[in-house]
Amino acid sequence: MEKQYEKATFAGGCFWCMVKPFDQQPGIISVVSGYTGGHKENPTYKEVCSETTGHYEAVQITYDPSLFPYEKLLELYWQQIDPTDPGGQFFDRGLSYQTAIFYHNEEQKKLAEESKKALGESGKFNKPIATKIIPATAFYDAEEYHQDYYKKNSLHYNAYHVGSGRAAFIKNNWGDKHE
Repeated sequence: MEKQYEKATFAGGCFWCMVKPFDQQPGIISVVSGYTGGHKENPTYKEVCSETTGHYEAVQITYDPSLFPYEKLLELYWQQIDPTDPGGQFFDRGLSYQTAIFYHNEEQKKLAEESKKALGESGKFNKPIATKIIPATAFYDAEEYHQDYYKKNSLHYNAYHVGSGRAAFIKNNWGDKHE
């Protein structure tokens, strides 16, 4: 019997920082950096960063739900971002760096809304959860040099992860095990 894989798409600021946490989990088949949610076909990194295409930097995850269910993906996603920041993530500002969950079906939408509500009611953050939940649209792979950036350019990736403020935020809010 053939495995049934599904897709999940998350925007969490700089896509470089969104690959590693998912890439290292059981049942994750692939994590691709790219652009979604905008109006231009096949945008380039430069175009997306210019804030003229309407795209978010995002990751699209192909996963085996029998090994790593969508609920666990959501839980891990929330632990990588500042869900209360409507203007971007850490020192990356603008629409392309805002957070969003792009759902691929009604079940993902329902689970995303439930997890967002639970996080908001948890008391973990003293501001409202700003992450949007949006229907998935076309996803365009980012240029090859952006793929698996944490592996290809580990020194720069680690400096960026720390220097942007993301690493400290994750540690302060979720503890050491989530870096």
